[in-house]
Amino acid sequence: MSKIAEGYKQTEVGVIPRDWEVKKLSDISNMKSGDSITSKRIFEIDSYPCYGGNGLRGYTSKYTHDGDYALIGRQGALCGNVQFVMDKFFASEHAVVVTPKTNTDIKWLYYMLIDMNLNQYSESSAQPGLSVSKILNLPIHLPPTKAEQTAIATVLNDADALITQLEKLIAKKRNIKQGAMQELLRPKKGWEVKKLGDVFRFLNTANNARADLLESGEVEYIHYGDIHTRWNCFLDCSKNELPFIDKGKITGVPLLENGDLVIADASEDYEGLGACIEINNIGKRKIIAGLHTLLLRGNKNILADGFKGYLRNYKGVKDALIRVSTGVSVFGISKTNLKEIEISIPSIIEEQKEIAQILSDMDAEIEALEKKLEKYKMIKQGMMQNLLTGRVRLI
Repeated sequence: MSKIAEGYKQTEVGVIPRDWEVKKLSDISNMKSGDSITSKRIFEIDSYPCYGGNGLRGYTSKYTHDGDYALIGRQGALCGNVQFVMDKFFASEHAVVVTPKTNTDIKWLYYMLIDMNLNQYSESSAQPGLSVSKILNLPIHLPPTKAEQTAIATVLNDADALITQLEKLIAKKRNIKQGAMQELLRPKKGWEVKKLGDVFRFLNTANNARADLLESGEVEYIHYGDIHTRWNCFLDCSKNELPFIDKGKITGVPLLENGDLVIADASEDYEGLGACIEINNIGKRKIIAGLHTLLLRGNKNILADGFKGYLRNYKGVKDALIRVSTGVSVFGISKTNLKEIEISIPSIIEEQKEIAQILSDMDAEIEALEKKLEKYKMIKQGMMQNLLTGRVRLI
C-alpha cells in the first residue's frame, strides 16, 4: 500500500488534502428537473434557448431560469452530460438544473460534476435515465473555502476559453479552405471535360469484413468504414497505422501505389457518398483496398498526384454521385455508373499541381491547429486531475 503524502488523507473518494471535506451533493447544491414543454412552443420568435437532456433543443418564448447554472442531461443519448448555462433559458423535464448552496461556486461545481462521470450512474431501461435523488446522495470532495473553489474554476475556465478560441479558428480556416476549394476547382476556360472511366483504370479490391482483420502481418488493409471516419481526402501512409489481412485470404487484388484513389462505394447518407482518399507515402509497405471500396488508378499524363483526392469537390460531382446512387437505407455506387460521371479538369498538369499545392498547404495549417487543439485538451485534462483533487493548490 502506497504511503499517503504529508498533508493529505485517505477518504471514500480518494486521497485529498487534510483541510478538504467530503460531503454529499445534497449538502452543497439543489437539483430539480426542468419543466415540460411542447414542440409547438419551440422555435418561436423573440425567444430563449431551450435545453433538454441532449443539450440545446431550440428556442421558446418562455424562460424558466435566469443566472448561472449547471445542467445535467437526465435522459437521452447524452445522459449524464453536464453543461454550464448562463442568463435566461428554458430547461425541459429531461434536464436537471443544478443550483449551488451558500459557499459553493457554481463554475467549480460544474467542473466537478464533469469529473464525476455521471453517466455511470444511469439506470438501465428502454431509455437510460438518472435519478435526481441518487445523484444528490453521491459524495463529493471540496476545498474549505469558496475562494479556493473560485480560483480552481477560473484557471479551468481560462483553459476552456483557449480551447474554444482555437476551435473557432479551426472552423474559420475550414470555411476559408472550403471557399478556396470551390473557386479553385470551378471549371475555367481551357479546362477539359472527361469521364472518370477515361482517366482512371478501375482495379479489383478485396471483400473481407473487419472480423478477418489482424493486428500484425505482411499485407495491410483499407476498410471502407475508415475512409468515412479516419481520413479526409488523403491517406498519408507514413503517418497512419492500418490493420492487416492474412495474405492467404486475398487473391487477384493489386497492391496500392502512390497516387491511387480509393473510394467507399457505400454510405448511410448522401453526405458520405463517394468518400475517397488519395494514397501517398506508401514506401515499402504492402497495402490493398478492401470491403466496399473501388480502386481507381489515374493516368499520370492527365491527372497530377495530389489533385485526385479532391474528386468529390469538383463541380457537379456530388450531384452526379447522388443521381447514380442506388439503395434506400444504404446508398451504393457501382463501377459502371461511376465510370460515366464527368469531371472538368485543367488540361495542363502544372495547373493541377499548383491547385493541389495551395489546398495542401491549407490542409497542413488546419492539421497543425488540430494537433495544437488536442494538446490543449490534454493539458486541461491534466489540470482538472490535479486541481480538482487538491494535488495542486492555488490558495
